[in-house]
Amino acid sequence: MRNANRRIVLRTRPEGVAGPEHFAEETVAVRAPGPGEVLLETLYVSVDPAMRVWISENPGYVQRIDPGDMMRGSGIARVVESKVPGLEPGDLVHARTGWQSHPTLEAEAVEKLPAGVTPTDWLGVLGMTGLTAYFGMRAVGGVQPGETVLVSGAAGGVGQIAGQVARIEACRVVGIAGGAKKCAWLRNELGFHATIDYKAEPNLAAAVARECPGGLDVFYDNVGGAMLDAALANLKLRARVVICGRISQTAAGELYGVRNMGQLIGKRARVEGFIVSDFAHRFGEGRAWLSARMAEGALRHRVHEIEGLEHAPEGLAMLFRGGNTGKLVVRVGG
Repeated sequence: MRNANRRIVLRTRPEGVAGPEHFAEETVAVRAPGPGEVLLETLYVSVDPAMRVWISENPGYVQRIDPGDMMRGSGIARVVESKVPGLEPGDLVHARTGWQSHPTLEAEAVEKLPAGVTPTDWLGVLGMTGLTAYFGMRAVGGVQPGETVLVSGAAGGVGQIAGQVARIEACRVVGIAGGAKKCAWLRNELGFHATIDYKAEPNLAAAVARECPGGLDVFYDNVGGAMLDAALANLKLRARVVICGRISQTAAGELYGVRNMGQLIGKRARVEGFIVSDFAHRFGEGRAWLSARMAEGALRHRVHEIEGLEHAPEGLAMLFRGGNTGKLVVRVGG
């Protein structure tokens, strides 16, 4: 290991989609760990839509990232040097690495990976991505056998898992995705019962009505905007709308004005947003369920991997342009 820690920092605050022009790479010295700290070599970093919120002027419930700050984020790393009992050189850990190659972190920021788990599984299906899908669909959405479930952003990291959770729970699942290739993958490989290619539909509400002729019991929304409006127009009585994300609005210059909120009254429907950390005390339950379903072959997932820390900003832009299929990660080292 060279005595150099490569980091990606925010250069300018973006308007609209964030990409390479808004970030810069810098190199700082690697810091040796003190008592209760570990020096890590980052192997993978996660790229998630929420990151665009963090670099906004007013990010809401999270701390803002300012120009000059390193980009926050989780990653998988290998221990290089440890002053923490129970962590040895060579151990793989999940940590709040940020976008950097050799972080030195306190023990509280590090979680040792269980034996037999791959790094990309722990960032994806068994990490915050999969847990978000699991608790959003089961705990917030309360899906029941025989219900009709619509998932927007269905070919993304969370959407691919959320739809399968509903399918495993014996629901009829319809996914919204961009492009015929993504839609075919959802149907043929992940078992979605039907799909809607939003890029090919002149009227989203009509498309939802066509594919969900009896209406929706649950809408799991990762996108917001016009897709939320189309779903609201097709709710069943006592429907539940789960607000997981709003990727169409996060980088939008002008926010979409949702028109169909009045449907909630007559349908006695519920809209609820959530943050996965609300369920931190139940993460073990979620991981056990997801692991069991993968072992049975009932649950599959895709990781979209790009190479090189310097390309992490390009990955962030990909999320908002529909360039990824599945969970997006950046391979940094190893």
